[in-house]
Amino acid sequence: MSEVLTVGKRYAKALFELARESNQLEQTEQQLKAVVTLFKDEELAGFFQHPSIGMDTKIETLSKSLAGKVSDHVLQTLFVLLERRRVDSIDAMLAYYVKLSAEHRGHATAIVYTPMKLSEAESERIAQHFGGITGKHIVVDNRINPELLGGIQVRIGDRLYDGSLSSKLLELQKILA
Repeated sequence: MSEVLTVGKRYAKALFELARESNQLEQTEQQLKAVVTLFKDEELAGFFQHPSIGMDTKIETLSKSLAGKVSDHVLQTLFVLLERRRVDSIDAMLAYYVKLSAEHRGHATAIVYTPMKLSEAESERIAQHFGGITGKHIVVDNRINPELLGGIQVRIGDRLYDGSLSSKLLELQKILA
C-alpha cells in the first residue's frame, strides 16, 4: 500500500472518530468533500505546496478562508496535514472517510461488473440479494466489462463474488485438464 494511502487512512480514522463522537458524521463528510474540491484548484494547491511560502502564512490563509465554514475538527486536521506536508493524502483521506461513514450507517457499495449495462430492476435485485448476504444496505455501482462474456462479478469491500461465465469456463478447463 502506498504511503499516501496509508497516511490518508490514518487521518481519516482519526477524523471519523472525532466526527462520530460529536455526532457530525454527515456534516464532516460534506465539508471534507468541499475542501478536497478546493485543494484541486491548481493555483491554490500550488500556494500550499510552494516551499518559499512560510507555514505560518499557509495556516493563517487556510484559517481565514475556512473559519466558520468547516468544523474545528476538519480545520485542525487540515492544519496537521499542512504542517506535516501531507496535503497529497487528502484524496485518500476523503475516500477512506466516506467508506468508514458508510459502514457506520450500515451501507456498502457493490461494484458490479457485467458485460452490458444493468437495468434498474436488475440493479435492485442484486442490491436486495447481496443486502441479504451482507446485512447491509447495498448501493450498486455498475461497471461494464465486455471480457466477462456473461454473468456478473460483484465486489463488496475486499470480497469478490464471481458468477461470470469466463470464471466458470476456467473452472471447467481446470477440471478437464
